[in-house]
Amino acid sequence: MMNRPTSPFRALALCAAVALGATALTACTTTGPGNQASPGTARASMPTQVDATLSRLYKAAPGSQELVEKSAGVLVFPQVVGGSLIVGVEHGRGVLRAGGQTLDEYTINAASLGLQAGGQSKSLVYVFNTADALQKFRDSKGWTVGVDATVAAGTLGANGMVDTRTSQQPVVSFVLTNVGLEAGVAVQGAKVTRAAN
Repeated sequence: MMNRPTSPFRALALCAAVALGATALTACTTTGPGNQASPGTARASMPTQVDATLSRLYKAAPGSQELVEKSAGVLVFPQVVGGSLIVGVEHGRGVLRAGGQTLDEYTINAASLGLQAGGQSKSLVYVFNTADALQKFRDSKGWTVGVDATVAAGTLGANGMVDTRTSQQPVVSFVLTNVGLEAGVAVQGAKVTRAAN
């Protein structure tokens, strides 16, 4: 029996199934139902969540505070929630800060194939070490990690401090889980878009 190429209708049906699965899985988080905030409350608490995420990063990666303070800007997603059966979908909301000021809100979406266990939550921090990298990000209509810009994974040196090569990269990412810093982990293929007001 010959294998026939996938029709456009079949591909469309698969995309629709993935979208429905993503909607159904948004309830799969590492927080309980009592911790779910309304959109207004979540937006109001965003500065607090961002500050808490940065504090966690500073404790987990000595030298990261100096890196962020010297950077052109930092994009922080306090909670990126994902869950899957076969196709993993991750979504989060965060803010871009520069010079201590919040500039814009952004959303992040990513999909990955493969079996994953239940809902997972993590925090993502992108540090823009150069003004040029920050400007390219801000000028984009939608920024895809690894496509529109190479993002280096933040690493720690043998002394436990942020590796000096990290500060030499235009954009660096840090991933934080409930356990702590996932050193050397890069998030590729994530789509970052400015949130609608």
